Amino acid sequence: MKAQTHDFMDGNGPVPAHRHIKGEGWVADTAHVDKSAHIGSDAQVFGDARVYGAAQVHGAAQVHGAAQVSGAAQVHGAARVFGDARVYGDAWVFGDAWVSGDARVFGDARVSGDARVSGDAQVSGDAQVFGDAWVSGDAWVHGDARVFGAARVFGDAQVFGDARVYGAARVYGAAQVHGAARVFGDARVYGAAWVSGDARVFGAARVFGDARVYGAAWVSGDAWVFGDAWVYGDAWVHGDARVHGDARVHGDARVYGGMYAYTPISITRSDGYTFTLQSDGSIVAGCRDFTPDEAKAHWGNPEHHKHRESMAIISAFNAIQTARS
Repeated sequence: MKAQTHDFMDGNGPVPAHRHIKGEGWVADTAHVDKSAHIGSDAQVFGDARVYGAAQVHGAAQVHGAAQVSGAAQVHGAARVFGDARVYGDAWVFGDAWVSGDARVFGDARVSGDARVSGDAQVSGDAQVFGDAWVSGDAWVHGDARVFGAARVFGDAQVFGDARVYGAARVYGAAQVHGAARVFGDARVYGAAWVSGDARVFGAARVFGDARVYGAAWVSGDAWVFGDAWVYGDAWVHGDARVHGDARVHGDARVYGGMYAYTPISITRSDGYTFTLQSDGSIVAGCRDFTPDEAKAHWGNPEHHKHRESMAIISAFNAIQTARS
């Protein structure tokens, strides 16, 4: 009987191969597929790949290189698993997704769409990576986390719990996003920073160093939180604000613009208008960012709304800043 060959279109031309007993997909003679595994008629397993147990490879999916698919895992659609990658447990890889390098996808994890999981990255538990998202390096996405859109998680970063990273966001270094936190837009979380709880980091915001953002706090716009700074509670840091050093922003504080190396101090006027003292002594209120002299000139006019109360706040800030000097 003439030996069968098949061209797997990997540059090696036709090589000895056979149709698998279960599903009739092509399997190179150099590969191994257990009889219990299913290889669909349009699927391919080649190179030194291994498919074990009750695993399924179907659709136009490919498993090749030294990759392994085992347990009850499924690879389908036009997905590819290659390199030394491992997909096992009840994990699924589908759509046009790729899992490569030494990556691991296991548990009940799902990798789909045009997602890429590579390097030594891991996706596990009930986590999902989809859309155009990439997870690479030594990153780990686990729990019920979701990484999607055009997001990137890499380095030694972790995304877990019920966290979501999406849009064009980046999480990298040794950063962690967990709890029910959301990082999205063009936001960046890196270094050893943590974003957790119900916190939101979005827009073009940056959280890095050993910073912590948690509770129901928001960091947005072009704001930066870095160093050993903490933002928590229901606080909101936004605009061009810079919160750093050992600063703490918490409670219902609102920080817009300015540099904060100390914990910002906010005083709210009786009509709900909030004034915040910056580290350099300047004062942010609404859309205004004044030096002390500019603040006195603006609110010192007796004709100004709430003149006396506003000046009492400015005087208090000046006394605090003097005491800090």
